[in-house]
Amino acid sequence: MSEFASRRMMMVDTQVRPSDVTKFPIIEAMLHVPREVYVPRDKREAAYVGANVEIAPGRVLLDARTLAKMLDALDIQPDELVLDLGCGLGYAAAVMARLAETVVAVEEDETLAAEAQRVLSEEGVDTAVVVRAPLAGGAAKHGPYDVILVEGGVETLPDAIAGQLKDGGRIAAVFLDGALGTVRIGHKIDGRISWRFAFNAAAPVLPGFGKRQGFVL
Repeated sequence: MSEFASRRMMMVDTQVRPSDVTKFPIIEAMLHVPREVYVPRDKREAAYVGANVEIAPGRVLLDARTLAKMLDALDIQPDELVLDLGCGLGYAAAVMARLAETVVAVEEDETLAAEAQRVLSEEGVDTAVVVRAPLAGGAAKHGPYDVILVEGGVETLPDAIAGQLKDGGRIAAVFLDGALGTVRIGHKIDGRISWRFAFNAAAPVLPGFGKRQGFVL
């Protein structure tokens, strides 16, 4: 077994399983997808640490525990369409591609988007497509979506994103209030999203997901 493969097993055994993530498809996907190829080359040694990994200024790859617990709560089914917002270099998209029918991964950073598409193609992930577009606008032409994963901090959820979630669909995001972050899971019923607390986590606020600035004199 390669060194990274053994680190991958350790990540699942020490960060994922102890966090009450028991769904076999998630465990299997995280054991299979090589996390180290979805981070910048100079960060590969840090790929399996139990913390967020910076992939660009103000942007991170969520730590394995946070992502796994979000996926566990979202309960993605094999026939579902997923919107992955802030896909970075494509790690979560690769994991979710093993759970869903199709993943539409949106990234507005030109360099990250190009690299994500390259790595996903190289890794043979053919059920995930990268769309370069402003994160706050989502990817309406491919929607609506059964599931939306927001890979970063949110102070306010843009209306465009809420509108792209199917009725009966689920959404997960890290909501920030100052330095405190909580993952919440939203269920859309009759056109409205109702949110519930899932667990504590932290991530930088994604572009376009900050508080709307009030008018200050």
